[in-house]
Amino acid sequence: MNRAALVVLLLAGCTVDNKVDPNEEGGDNFSGSGSGIDDDADADRLPTYPTEHPRIYVAANKARLQASLDAATPAAVRYRDSMDRWVGGADIWGFQIWHAALLGQLTGDPKYCAKSVAAVDAVVAGEEAKIASGTKPDVANDSYLKIGDYVGDVALVYDWCFDVASASQKTRWLAYANQAVWNVWHPTEAKWGGTVYAWSGWSTTNPSNNYYYSFLRATMLLGLATKGETPQGDEWITQFRDAKIYGELIPTFQAQLEGGASREGTAYGVSMRMLWHLYDIWMATTGEKLQSKTHHARQSMRAFVNQVVPTLDRFAPTGDQPRDHTAMFFDYQRQYLQELIQLYPNDVVAPRAKTLLAESNVPMQMRPEMVIYDFLYDNAAVTAQPLDGMGKAYYASGIGELYMRSGWDRGATWLNLIAGPYTESHAHQDQGSLLLYKEGWLGYDGVIDSANGIIQETGSHSLVRINSGGVPVKQVVNTESQLVALHSGAGWYYAAADVTAAYKGNAAVSKVQREVVMLEPNAIVVYDRVASAGGTTQTWQLATPVAPAVSGTTATISGAHQLRVQRLAPATATSASYSLASTSSYTGGYRLDTTVTGGDVRYLHVLSIDGAVTTATASGDSTVTVALSNGQTATIAFNRDAIGATLTYGGSAMTLAAGLDALPE
Repeated sequence: MNRAALVVLLLAGCTVDNKVDPNEEGGDNFSGSGSGIDDDADADRLPTYPTEHPRIYVAANKARLQASLDAATPAAVRYRDSMDRWVGGADIWGFQIWHAALLGQLTGDPKYCAKSVAAVDAVVAGEEAKIASGTKPDVANDSYLKIGDYVGDVALVYDWCFDVASASQKTRWLAYANQAVWNVWHPTEAKWGGTVYAWSGWSTTNPSNNYYYSFLRATMLLGLATKGETPQGDEWITQFRDAKIYGELIPTFQAQLEGGASREGTAYGVSMRMLWHLYDIWMATTGEKLQSKTHHARQSMRAFVNQVVPTLDRFAPTGDQPRDHTAMFFDYQRQYLQELIQLYPNDVVAPRAKTLLAESNVPMQMRPEMVIYDFLYDNAAVTAQPLDGMGKAYYASGIGELYMRSGWDRGATWLNLIAGPYTESHAHQDQGSLLLYKEGWLGYDGVIDSANGIIQETGSHSLVRINSGGVPVKQVVNTESQLVALHSGAGWYYAAADVTAAYKGNAAVSKVQREVVMLEPNAIVVYDRVASAGGTTQTWQLATPVAPAVSGTTATISGAHQLRVQRLAPATATSASYSLASTSSYTGGYRLDTTVTGGDVRYLHVLSIDGAVTTATASGDSTVTVALSNGQTATIAFNRDAIGATLTYGGSAMTLAAGLDALPE
């Protein structure tokens, strides 16, 4: 018995249990909203495969979608209008042919399948011409990144317009599509027209990478469309379900992505919407709920809602941001959340997520090629509820991201701390960094004002940079930092991170630890322990969109709100404003740089917004008492040499030791 078959026997009939993370009271709190309806019901159901065309998706959704068309809902009208424009000859950027083929199935109007069949045939003919000329077809470009689109169109039009396409067309289409999918999974033997075109096999075994979901899409759809009709159809079903989902994706997500989201960051991570879409298509076609085999998709809804800043128009700019450097909420983010709501309509977060979409800067899909997702995922079964019904902090341990906020109103203060795995190529050297937002960025990521959206080095982030020989010491990929403490109470949060591992034993760095106390709504105390070798320098950085005004040990950042940064230690440091735009890598942006000679150093800073802290008084380099503008006083005594602190606040003294508390949902 091969490995894939063994995995299926072990896993196919059971739901994979997850470890409890700090956001859970236990697995049961992910089962629904109290309605008595469990979105993971029948999670053990095995797949059944339709044999009559149309096989894929339509049967389970036809009545719902036809009703939307008959009622002329706004989403249906926009979708139909977009399809009619395409059928009429409009050139729509990013358009996928299956969008129109679906409308043909729903309406019975032959013009949609006629145009879809002609369009797929033209694409395949163009690819065949390239193969005949001795060159690779377009589907092979960029390591087969777009195979999900190319083969997805072939498979869905083949299935949904089966009676319209001729026998010869279908034969040619499948020959092309089968070769493309075979090439993906056999990179060293990949060939076109008898000529070997070996390729790297990039991410064919990495379920955490965006390429993987394109490979899955092509394989799944071609398998569903042709199972039982061609030998390859059954082969692709086995490859998709047994080898890739059960054999790779489930165990990887189980082990590495607790808490949801993606290690590629928020821009490339939104590509997981492709995976949610596959889950939905597979469930509608076969009855099997692949999304229920881990908590990852459900948890991703929570992670995503917390990644969006309170103004609901931006998200945390972590990782490469090539499409839009500013990390503005976009159609892709809308689709991502729409699909998760559709998969989990009875989850406690779904009604709040629906409100987020309605109140965001993208209340409907804006781009013509995206309008279909408002039609497919109208989330009509979910009744919106206020956002403020959720907890105000979330920890996604698998990606090492902690999000905290003072509330769910648009004027809330939002804070992000990064400490976790650094394993993907689109991730940044940002372990230990902070992001701070209040109706605009106060502390941000320099990628927002970068020239290309892919500035990864430590100098772009709000952390302590260590230079050796005048050059920044790099954080190293395939390392894992740790959030070692997480506690919360009435009006406060405490987190401690050890990111020493990010430097992978570099002799210049022996300790990098950061502790953060957030006193709601607008006071943040940041404490750093950094030890570096002789000959190094250390620079405490706060990246910001505007130039800090530095006066002695205090800096002021004035935006929509005013941020005051008070340095209490080290006393001997030098602070200055640095223009990121002084290098060609950036088009704007600044840093507050506080620099000292390397050694065993302690940094103690108090950040306050709009005068939230009236006084901050240090005792040594590790203890501070802050008087707040609301009349309260807090004293935080950090352990000087090891993780931990004592917080005296609200009349109580609390010991903040290593360990992660569960966060209220």
